[in-house]
Parts: sequence; structure tokens; C-alpha cells
Amino acid sequence: MAIADNKQRFMPSPDDRERGQPLAYKEAVHVKGPTGQMEVDDKYQYSLDNKDQQAHGWISAEKNVGFWVIMPSYESKAGGPMKRELTSHVGPTSLATFFTRHYAGGPLKGLHFEEGEPWKKVLGPVFIYLNSGTMNQPCSLWNDAKQQFTKEVQKWPYNFLMSPDFPPAKQRATVSGTLQINGRFLQNGNFPAKFAYVGLAAPGVPGSWQIEAKGYQFWTQTDSMGSFSIKGVRAGTYNLYAWIPGIFGDYMYNTNVVVVPGDAIKLGVLVFNPPRNGPTVWEIGIPDRSAAEFYVPDPLPGLVNPLFTNLPTERYRQYGLWDRYTDLYPNQDLVYHIGINNYRNDWFFAHVNRRKTSGTTTTYVPTNWQISFDLKEVIPTATYTLRLALASASYASIQVRINDPLKPLPDFSTGIIGEDNAIARHGPHGLYWQCSFSIRGNRLVVGSNSIFLRQSIGGFPFVGAMYDYLRLEGPGV
Repeated sequence: MAIADNKQRFMPSPDDRERGQPLAYKEAVHVKGPTGQMEVDDKYQYSLDNKDQQAHGWISAEKNVGFWVIMPSYESKAGGPMKRELTSHVGPTSLATFFTRHYAGGPLKGLHFEEGEPWKKVLGPVFIYLNSGTMNQPCSLWNDAKQQFTKEVQKWPYNFLMSPDFPPAKQRATVSGTLQINGRFLQNGNFPAKFAYVGLAAPGVPGSWQIEAKGYQFWTQTDSMGSFSIKGVRAGTYNLYAWIPGIFGDYMYNTNVVVVPGDAIKLGVLVFNPPRNGPTVWEIGIPDRSAAEFYVPDPLPGLVNPLFTNLPTERYRQYGLWDRYTDLYPNQDLVYHIGINNYRNDWFFAHVNRRKTSGTTTTYVPTNWQISFDLKEVIPTATYTLRLALASASYASIQVRINDPLKPLPDFSTGIIGEDNAIARHGPHGLYWQCSFSIRGNRLVVGSNSIFLRQSIGGFPFVGAMYDYLRLEGPGV
């Protein structure tokens, strides 16, 4: 099976799964793999974001024949570029999915209609590709499938469909412009939004594209100067959205973009004012909508998927990592010291519950993380700002307390949010959440301070959140 250059392997068989032992949920099975070693097989270990799916499928070792699913465009798929979906898994099975709530849950709008609401949508087309080659060269089939993917992208939108509901290229539009970032507290003046994801989706609010399923979405990336050109856009009314790796927040153009067939819309220079009230006091992580940069532990022996042992950026795909937190922090919770600790080594990738076992009974209890930092000066009458970006939330509630972990009521709380289940499904993210909390200066002191983050919902191993990025801002000037 092959789903990417670095994700290819001989897979267990359906019989292996039948003989195996189901684990915490039915999709995950402890099996004897093709090498004879025990491993975990779980279809969610092979999920990919929409933006990263090219060809995926299977190669027959006996006949050197390949079977591939190729989707040249994800314009008709739900959730935009960051929506994570299944690809191929034991069966052999290869999927072309358009509407699922995987890695999103209930917040994804799905297909809910008001009484009498009209709706129509063309799904795909999907290209099914079969190829063959000389024996003992399976990589040649994968490389050929990748080349075929590139060819299909160049042909998109296909011109052989005669349906009026699938407009050809000449009836589609182009929307272009340049996105810049207001450099307040970062650098002087505006600067280019390098390699930002810019897209058109149904009108909504900033970030609503990630839960949109009824309409079409069209996305591209800016170049190093922030310029973008979105091609092949269907006629319709859209909002233009963007997010920028390395920048906290969501951008939305403040005017609807009305597209007519064959149009070439030039939006000019657009400026994103990221949420920010003051200079950075400290920050943890990278605002890229993923928790993959944080510390991900090794799985327990025997629960390893060998494909990912040599892929350091994809360690999160291993099974059972939620319980490894308890192994690393059996009694005391995580304490992170600003200026001393490194988030790549010292910030656990998921804020999960602690496993507690008494006899034959196992329970999961909430955990309370601490961020410790020093301040050389504090302005008691000023306002500081805490920014939290969550890469995932699964029935989680993050309570924030300032300098008092035992305070009966938290200073701030997210409330119960999220149903994306990315912790159980080996994802580095689900849906993106961002929160901002104002802190009066008189709550802080000169010298040692602590912010406590308590994930307050216990009872289950998969309840929790993944942080994308945390930042404390000082008072504005």
C-alpha cells in the first residue's frame, strides 16, 4: 500500500485482523504483521489532510499491478484543505470520500437542510488509475501514479462532462490578489503573507470554511511575496478566507466575492490584522494548526506500527499515546518553565486525562498543567492578553487560572468544546479553535508567576485537547 513517498509498506491481511485482538476501539487491532512481529493495524493511522492527498492505493507484489484513487481537485469535498480523511487501509480498501465527520465531529455542518431548501452538488469526478510495470520495481508504479496525478490536475476541470452542473474551464473564473500582514509588534510596516492558504468558500465568519460542506471550496497558496491566483472557480457568491503558517488567527475579506462565468477578478492588496494587543512576553509552539511539533512519546513495545518508527514528524500516528502521558507523569502533571524548557521536548502533544487503576477498575481523571514564568516588571492597571490556539478538542474544557491552581472558579474557561476525536484517531489536529483572554495586570506579580491549564472533563481516555500555540502578550503601547 502507498499513500505518500514516505508512507509505503506491506500491509497485514484481513485474515490477520480476524485473528488479532481488538484494542480500545474496533478499528484498532493487535495483529501479527507481515514481518512476523506484533503490531497495531488501524485505518486511521493512514489519514491525510485534503491538501496532502495525491494518489493512494495498492501494488500487487505478485503481478506488479497498481490500483490508485486520484482526486485532481478537492473543490467538492467538505471542510477545505485541512480536513483530514481516510485514504487506503487493509482490505485492500481505497476510499474517495466527500462528506465525513472524521476529525471534525458535530461542528461540521454536514448535509442538514431547512424545509424546502434546494440543493445540488457535483461530487468529483474521481480518477481510478490502473498501471503495471516490470517485476521487482514497485516504486516505479508509485512514481507513475504520482505523475498521473499531476497530469489529472493539469486537466482539471475535465472537459468531457456534458452536464450543465459541471462547468468547463472557459465557464470558470480566476480570483487573484496579494495578501499582506500588518506588522504591528512584529516588524515595521506590512510584510508579505508567505505561503498562506487562501480560499473561496460559502459566506460565513472567519474560519467557518473548516465546517462547511454544502458548497464548493477553491484554495491555493500564496508565493513568497504573498501573491495568489485561485483558478477554476465556479460561479457563485463566496467569502475569501486565509490562514498563514506562523501567524495566529484567521483572515476573512470583508466583502463578498461574486463570481460570474469566465471572470478574472483582481482584489488588489489585502491586509490581515492578526489578533494582537501587545508585544510577546512568551510563546509556546508554532501557530500552524497542528500539534505535531510538540513532544510525542514512543508507543509501548508491541503496539508499534513499524512504518512510522523512522518518521520523526509523524510519531503521532502510533497507537495508545494517550496512555503514555500517565507513564511519563504518573503522579505530578506537566510543568513548563518559560526560558528553560523546550516545547519540542517538554510539552506533551495532547492535554489528556491521567489513567488511574485500582484493582480491576480503571478510571481517567482531569489533569492540571502549569506554565511558570518570571516578569521583571508588571503594570497593575494595564491589560495583558493570553492567546490559546487549539489544534484539536474532544469534549474538552480548558480552565485557566492565574497564580492560584486551587481557586474554586477559573479565571477563564473555554466551556466544553469539540468532537473531533483526533487523539484516538492518531491525528495531529482536528478542528481549529482560538481563544483570547484578558488578564488585568494586578493578577500578575514581579518575579515568579504561573498560569494553570486544567482540562476538567474526566472519565474517558480520549477526552482532551491538543494545543497549537500559546502566547502571552504584554500591554499595548
